[in-house]
Amino acid sequence: MNAALRELIDALSRGEALTEAAFEALIERRDAEAAALLRRYAVKARKAVYGEAVYTRGLIEISNHCKNDCLYCGIRRSNANVKRYRLTQAEIIACAEEGHALGFRTFVLQGGEDAWYTDERLCAIIHALKSRFPDSAVTLSLGERGRASFQRLYDAGADRYLLRHETADPEHYARLHPPEMRFEHRMRCLHDLREIGYQVGCGFMVGSPFQTAKQLAKDLAFIQAFRPEMCGIGPFIPHSDTPFRDCAAGTLKLTLYLLSILRLIDPTVLLPATTALGTIHPGGRELGIEAGANVVMPNLSPVAVRKDYALYDNKICTGEESAQCRHCLDARMRSIGYHLTVDRGDVKRTTIKGE
Repeated sequence: MNAALRELIDALSRGEALTEAAFEALIERRDAEAAALLRRYAVKARKAVYGEAVYTRGLIEISNHCKNDCLYCGIRRSNANVKRYRLTQAEIIACAEEGHALGFRTFVLQGGEDAWYTDERLCAIIHALKSRFPDSAVTLSLGERGRASFQRLYDAGADRYLLRHETADPEHYARLHPPEMRFEHRMRCLHDLREIGYQVGCGFMVGSPFQTAKQLAKDLAFIQAFRPEMCGIGPFIPHSDTPFRDCAAGTLKLTLYLLSILRLIDPTVLLPATTALGTIHPGGRELGIEAGANVVMPNLSPVAVRKDYALYDNKICTGEESAQCRHCLDARMRSIGYHLTVDRGDVKRTTIKGE
């Protein structure tokens, strides 16, 4: 590791903002020594805010219907091989009841952009969840909606909204999405969510087709400026029924490297060790935690539909990543010096000096 790279990493560790060019240099010049140093700094920063606690979110994949045709996604509308499903309010509440008994205090309702879930239906579901589990947070991850819709769902009691931006480069965005999907609209949605009052999550794929170091640097610069409460990144994994079926998957090492950088960009950010990490490596989530992540999202969806919510090939959907095996996951976290916690897991922004 040369002196210039070391200085960039040290600057990040001191809480200094970096330029887009500096982020690009961090990515292009990375080596094993730089990754190890970033990891040490990231773990120190995360422990200063969150200690050894790993927050859990109970993931409920409510529908694999989607109006969009994103080129990378296995549930894209043109994929005729998908066995489609959607969960009723009663089924969603049943998943949450099981999760609450297991110790989950955040429920993440995730799905494709499914018009069946009108504002009225979603508001009823949110009201039911908040009434039955007043000590729990409700997070939505249902794609782009209008500002009025976001406002209604927030007024109904939704606490957080996850909307991955996928890439902060407009040209790259256009190469990953159909023409009717607009980069500007995705960004407008994120700013609407912030203005309404949600805790906002965004994120991007690592190693997606056509991606360059410069584009990844734009992602990091965007995260630094936007400062989301949550940031989800994971390696791109191709799906056999998409145009990107033959593209190479993103790498574990680069994903971990970027997780460490994100932790240093904002020590308070809620940073998941994603299912995609666990899919490309059997110890991927543990490695993610050791790189600076502090959230895991076990699956609470009905077992019968888990395999049908396949955004990419070979997604792990049974076993220790399932919410029902929470004690298995806790044992895995304890094996590396961490523990799962029964907590809503809100972002600890008040820990930042000057706030």
